[in-house]
Amino acid sequence: MLIALDPASHVPPSEQIRAQVAAAAASGEAPVGTKLPTVRKLAEDLGLAVNTVAKAYRELEAAGVVETRGRAGTVVAASGDRSLAEIARAAAAYAQRAKSLGLPPDQARAVVDTALREAYGEA
Repeated sequence: MLIALDPASHVPPSEQIRAQVAAAAASGEAPVGTKLPTVRKLAEDLGLAVNTVAKAYRELEAAGVVETRGRAGTVVAASGDRSLAEIARAAAAYAQRAKSLGLPPDQARAVVDTALREAYGEA
């Protein structure tokens, strides 16, 4: 799994790392048990501060995408689908809230599309 940064992106480097690892885990490009580079090694390879990479790894671990096994390092976790379940719950809550506010489905979708474009740097 190759992690590459887009220096022209307005998305912070830690978020770029987090998103790429999460996507690789979700797609199977990085199957369960795939070992990630150490925080120091990835920071060195990408020319980043160690804290930037550590932040991405912490967020991935909190989401259940990876797990840290002490000296064995950080690996893609078996529960990587936890992120998908969490976002499905958030989407269901959003849909219910939009409906309760009387928003037509097309407008609710447009709001989400705008938020996704902004979050992923496609605005």
